[in-house]
Amino acid sequence: MKVLKFGGTSVGSAARMKNVAKLICDGDQKIVVLSAMSGTTNNLIEISDYFYKNNISGALEKINVLQQKYFDVVDDLYSTVEYKSEAKLNLKNIFEYLRTFSKSVFTLFEEKAILAQGELLSAAMFQLYLQEVGENSTLLPALEFMRIDKNAEPDSAFIAENLAKQLAAQPDKMIYITQGFICRNFYGEIDNLQRGGSVYTASLIGA
Repeated sequence: MKVLKFGGTSVGSAARMKNVAKLICDGDQKIVVLSAMSGTTNNLIEISDYFYKNNISGALEKINVLQQKYFDVVDDLYSTVEYKSEAKLNLKNIFEYLRTFSKSVFTLFEEKAILAQGELLSAAMFQLYLQEVGENSTLLPALEFMRIDKNAEPDSAFIAENLAKQLAAQPDKMIYITQGFICRNFYGEIDNLQRGGSVYTASLIGA
């Protein structure tokens, strides 16, 4: 089993996602760790900052601009109306989720949930593209197996046990797509491995 990691620039456009697909579809079984599309995490940080400052209109405007950027990528990435529609529906659900933060008290916990959406977006879009081109792949949700302990250190035993369960549930797949950076903390809340976290994710999976 190979473990490959691709950063935000590598999945920063439809053309680059297609190039990554060509690299990984070589007949070998592998886990592919993806970062958020380039620029997305910075945009999500800006959105969070607006929410912290209670600038709801600024946050919603930024969300709308980011959503349109992703819709443009969808139009370039997928070949069929069916897959374009499915991708846009998935995107709408995530961006609607981002908008819900305008109606709640905003804390560090909400910020971490927002930051996680970048990796969730890129992985979902990429897996759907592989599905469209007929590759034997599946999504491996990082939030189901990647966890840190009370000291914010990786919980290696938990990761090993639950990653094994996820892989055992779909043993016939050749490509497993998962999200870098994001995890859950000891209390089950969405958290992250901080900057450079996607490399950390890939290292932990490899170990």
